[in-house]
Amino acid sequence: MTVMATSVRYGTVETAFLASARRLAGPVRGVGVALISGFGLLMLPGRALPVGLAVFGLVLVGSAVDCWVGFSGRAAPLALTFAAARVVAVCVMLDWGGVPPNPWALNVLTTTAITLQWEWPARIAVPVTAGLLAVDLAVLGTGDAGSLVPRLVVECVLARLGFLLLLRSSRRTDEVREHRSALARAEALARARHQRQREYLALLHDTASSTFLQIAMRADSDPAQVARYARHDLAILTGVAGAPDGTDSSVELAASLQAVVSRSRLSVELVQQGDWLVPASVALALVRAVREGLANVERHAQVDTATLAVRTEQDLVMVTLRDAGVGFDPDEVPRSCRGIRGSVVERMRATGGDAAVVSAPGRGTCVRLVWPGG
Repeated sequence: MTVMATSVRYGTVETAFLASARRLAGPVRGVGVALISGFGLLMLPGRALPVGLAVFGLVLVGSAVDCWVGFSGRAAPLALTFAAARVVAVCVMLDWGGVPPNPWALNVLTTTAITLQWEWPARIAVPVTAGLLAVDLAVLGTGDAGSLVPRLVVECVLARLGFLLLLRSSRRTDEVREHRSALARAEALARARHQRQREYLALLHDTASSTFLQIAMRADSDPAQVARYARHDLAILTGVAGAPDGTDSSVELAASLQAVVSRSRLSVELVQQGDWLVPASVALALVRAVREGLANVERHAQVDTATLAVRTEQDLVMVTLRDAGVGFDPDEVPRSCRGIRGSVVERMRATGGDAAVVSAPGRGTCVRLVWPGG
């Protein structure tokens, strides 16, 4: 089993690195051994040329197997078998053919041993390399063992260390990416939680707070009517009715605003230029913002008329609510009052739009709601 067997436990970068190492080790070994054999063939004397050609042909066959296995990603044990057999065959055939000593067999051995460190775990690469070294020394003699063994050990250790360093780096990259993904998920969750909290506070202001204010302003409130208001407010706050259902289908904005105007106690002139389909969440935000604006006119403007205009301007859907009432200074509104900030401005910004309230004492009030409907 190759090193790739452990890749499923880790992230994408490490998996890609291990797959690349397995895919490229065979072709690198095949091309490298073929080039070494080509130079080795050129170094042979004429009498050893027939044996050299036979060895070179065997090397080309093994190199073709290496490339096929590497690029196809299949039958890795077959490549290992051919690689080991090739080293032994080159060594034995050159010795059998009486070829004078040359670095051909040793370079084939070291190239094979180095690439095995990238392709196979140590429990397989080390025994195979030791066995090939033993065969070479047994066939060619132990005269070069004092230089060959340290050289082979150093090359294999460096190849293994380089592979492990790259593996560790890819694993660290996966860890960093996973950490960033976790932070992004936590941030998105916090934003969603904050948005839901703002929407709930806006709903609380639009429902229960408004009901309590009406009760406080009217000493002769009908208990049955107050009970109906309270049940309706509770249904909205608990999500039983009148709250978003998670869908975001398109609805007609003008029809939605017409329903709000028809329920208002004010005389509202609705001016619209056509009709537009907007997402249900956007229509809900606009409807609630307009409803809060009309409630403010009724409570504070000291007039019984208002104008609601709906139009498009530069690919923006604009809803404008105006009254000619007493007006007020927006900068002097306490932060504890969430009518404008929570039920209008923050509600529109939560949908990707914006809102502005323009007013001054004695000059009426204009509430402008904008959504980039495009």
